[in-house]
Amino acid sequence: MTDRRREVIPSGRELENSFFLKQDLDLIERLKTLRRLEETRDALAEASGIRDQAVLQKLVELGVRPESVAPLALVPIVEVAWADGRVDEKERQAVLDAADARGIRAGDLQHGLLQSWLLHRPSAALFEAWQHYVAGLCAQLDEAQRTTLRAELLDRARGVAEASGGFLGLGSKVSPRERAVLERLEAAFDQHAGAAR
Repeated sequence: MTDRRREVIPSGRELENSFFLKQDLDLIERLKTLRRLEETRDALAEASGIRDQAVLQKLVELGVRPESVAPLALVPIVEVAWADGRVDEKERQAVLDAADARGIRAGDLQHGLLQSWLLHRPSAALFEAWQHYVAGLCAQLDEAQRTTLRAELLDRARGVAEASGGFLGLGSKVSPRERAVLERLEAAFDQHAGAAR
């Protein structure tokens, strides 16, 4: 006796149900993704103090996570440290001292991220994220606060630039490449400060 199995062909109703189930699952997944993006935007707003939704959206698109906002404020000094194509020990220590002053300590997630930036040069997207971060901050501050923030940031960046500069203590302590990065930082601040007026 042969065992003959009948092929089961789904009915039109079963196909229709299957199609709508797939559509529903796709919609549910998209809603979950949107919810995660909203939660990330809300957490970024909380961590950074930025309220501008367009700036927050750009930070999300650039992959900025709420836990990276504190080290994001240190991006300018990391950029200066890498200006000459490498980070020497004095520059590294200057960056870590600046992080310590901001409450980022060894063992923290943010400290590990910063260490990674000092070992492997960050992509240009990190500096772009910082520029959007500055735009959001500048929009929240009055002119005196923007001036203070700009001065503090540029002083820290100059401190890193001067950490290992000069030859035998002679000449300029800031290399031409470091000076170029400092000018980019100033320009970013000036642009966003002007837009906030």
